[in-house]
Amino acid sequence: MGVFRFYFTGLGESDGDFADTNFSSNIDDLQKAAAYMEQEWSAPRMLIGHSLGGAAVLQAAHHISSAEAVATIGAPCNPEHVTHHLMDKMDEIEKKGKARVKLAGRVFTIKKQFLDDLKEQAMNKVISTLDKPLLIFHSPVDQTVGIDNAAHIYKLAKHPKSFISLDDAGHLLHNEEDAKYVGSVTAAWGDRYL
Repeated sequence: MGVFRFYFTGLGESDGDFADTNFSSNIDDLQKAAAYMEQEWSAPRMLIGHSLGGAAVLQAAHHISSAEAVATIGAPCNPEHVTHHLMDKMDEIEKKGKARVKLAGRVFTIKKQFLDDLKEQAMNKVISTLDKPLLIFHSPVDQTVGIDNAAHIYKLAKHPKSFISLDDAGHLLHNEEDAKYVGSVTAAWGDRYL
């Protein structure tokens, strides 16, 4: 199985400025990555996303015709979920147009356009019309994105759908055993549908 792993704009080793992105631009990044894969090797058949990237692959799967299955890891059921981590900075974002905030242990500049874009997402419809096999990983002790998000996604999605509990895993899967577990289960699950 070939895998193309990348960071969204301004994250990890990717170029660009995260402050100039939003959820819609993340979906665009996924579509561009899929087009690159198709041109250079083979079109992607499974989309896998972690955290906000999980919500993004749910959206992008509707636009990437080669995608036959989707897997999410610790994904929010609605990208606007991110705003509850920004409550102490919301006034500053509204007044100044941006603020420096700490998310999952890292500091980011969040602009008002990022929040406005999150409000525009219609995730319930996206999830209920996915029409592709869906694998949902989530830890019941995830302090960043609560387990209720996984329950909401599962409830809305059509079959075939699967939920895998990540026991005591942290949101960022820092424990190598947890990451390997997610990888091996995803490969086995994907083999059934691909």
